[in-house]
Amino acid sequence: MGSLMSQPFEEVKVAAPPQAASPPTPAPPATPGAPAPPAQAPAFKNCWSCRVLSGFGLMGAGGYVYLVSRKPMKLGYPPSPGTIAQMVVGISIFCWGVVILTDPKGKSYRTD
Repeated sequence: MGSLMSQPFEEVKVAAPPQAASPPTPAPPATPGAPAPPAQAPAFKNCWSCRVLSGFGLMGAGGYVYLVSRKPMKLGYPPSPGTIAQMVVGISIFCWGVVILTDPKGKSYRTD
């Protein structure tokens, strides 16, 4: 246990690259009729736990911004354009969290 700084460094041995007598030959060009390999989807777009965490985080942040902007109105002050803008931003952040959480287009899927 302990922090990383309290433990001794591990020595890493790196092998020297082999000395080639001739330059490497390039790969042959792909034939025009051969199908291309399917592209891999980025890992951050299909992570269920990441979507839940970021969705609820944005919903919480949007709710906080909205509730803080409502505080002067509860004290009896009339709403100013700045207060209304804060409310709109808070609602927008909350909705952004809902969109991330629900994934309406279905591009993401749960990985186990």
